[in-house]
Amino acid sequence: MSQTSTYTVTGMTCGHCVASVTEEVQEIAGVENVEVDLATGAVTVTSASPLDATAVKAAVEEAGYQLA
Repeated sequence: MSQTSTYTVTGMTCGHCVASVTEEVQEIAGVENVEVDLATGAVTVTSASPLDATAVKAAVEEAGYQLA
């Protein structure tokens, strides 16, 4: 059964930011879907199993942003 987790990312200002975060988070093993809301900074991740928050943080930082 899929797991859904929501994180808040700060510093995103445009569609390119959203694409960068989406791309990096999708590379985490087990991730099935990533939805990013630019207005709120919410990043909703659906995965096959619970994600390691450290992996999500690292992916967001790799994209150039921070978890709130």
